[in-house]
Amino acid sequence: MFLHQRRARVAAASAALTVLALTAACSGSGSGGGEENTSGEPSGEITVLTWRTDLVEDGTFDEYVAQFKEAYPEVEDVTIEALTDYEGEVKTRMNTDEYGDVLAIPGSVTPDQFSQFFEPLGSQDEMNEQYNWINDKSFEGQSYGIPVVGNVQGVVYNKRVWDEAGVTEFPTTPDEFLAGLQAIKDNGVEVAPLYTNYKDGWPLSQWDGWLGAVTADPDWKNKITAEDEPWAEGTDYGVVDGTIYDAVAQELVEADPTTTNWEESKRLLGTGEVATMVLGSWAIPQMQAAAEDAGASAEDIAYMPVPVQVDGKFHAVAGGDYNLGINVNSDNKVTARAWIDWFNQESGYSESQVGLSPLKDGPVPEALASFMEQVELITLNPAPEGEESLFADIDTASGIVTTDPKFRQATIDAARSGAKTKEQIFTELNTAWAEGRAEVGD
Repeated sequence: MFLHQRRARVAAASAALTVLALTAACSGSGSGGGEENTSGEPSGEITVLTWRTDLVEDGTFDEYVAQFKEAYPEVEDVTIEALTDYEGEVKTRMNTDEYGDVLAIPGSVTPDQFSQFFEPLGSQDEMNEQYNWINDKSFEGQSYGIPVVGNVQGVVYNKRVWDEAGVTEFPTTPDEFLAGLQAIKDNGVEVAPLYTNYKDGWPLSQWDGWLGAVTADPDWKNKITAEDEPWAEGTDYGVVDGTIYDAVAQELVEADPTTTNWEESKRLLGTGEVATMVLGSWAIPQMQAAAEDAGASAEDIAYMPVPVQVDGKFHAVAGGDYNLGINVNSDNKVTARAWIDWFNQESGYSESQVGLSPLKDGPVPEALASFMEQVELITLNPAPEGEESLFADIDTASGIVTTDPKFRQATIDAARSGAKTKEQIFTELNTAWAEGRAEVGD
């Protein structure tokens, strides 16, 4: 299932990285061909790329721009470009110099490529004094991005539906979680206990937010690069993908995962036609807004931790969302940096997104207050120096490619059809991973 794809994907990944490296080497200077700002003061014009098309459409970014220009009167204009396929479009634009002045660092850029595309924002130690979660976009002691908001990872759910099914306490084990879903199914109301968002694909990657919380181990990812069986019983991957398989096999998900719809799922959760979705806390305000738009109550939308306790405690992984960086070719790095600092410190973005502030002393939003009282936060540790790309290298060489939605879609397909048992799937995954490790090691 996975092994036959391995060598082709290694070649494709290597080619993609080569293209990025070559285009960076061939780049000239300047992001827009304008006159360089050498004044040392925020002024002139900048272009900001964003993935938040919704906040551009509803006018929120117009307000941000107006407030920024009020703070810095010498700034003539801030052009906001909203990109629907953010990762794909930015990756293409990075083949040129023209990828804005400020942008969120795409996931396809590996740490060793940061300096080719992005301006360093300061030393990692220096930045760590003021901001949380900057290690992810740092390399060799330099930081290249600052997260716009901190997310915690867990489960978004309709509290009214769970309460009506008699489940009023957070499940403490995967079996209790599944039992809660079964109670909802048995409650006699047409509700999908768990919604996979299979068709859109990317929401399945949100289950990765449980990784590390399952074992309360901030080094789980670094450890499995030295192990041959990440999908063993009780491991982070074993619990995550095992829970997915069991929920589907026990028919606790939507009737036909191949027809799911991300935008529609927001309304369904808000109205209680869907009870549960595994998403980061970033999704809370979107679900609350959808509930209100559908005439339901935003107060029904709540958040629960990963259904596992270690030493009697729930744990939740906290980390940064997209990190804002500066195009290394920008003609106006002064104003670009001013935008990043203002956005993180003055705009109120993190509070509006019901997320944690990237600032060390930032506020906790009210909607997460009760959740935060019951969990212990952990932040995943970065890979050891020299091993920054080891997990990705093994993942690619194995042919699994855990970042590809097809990875979990295949598990759901097998669980629906009964073509493979959970144990068979895990054996295949472990075998592929072990071979990937051996290939990378060679």
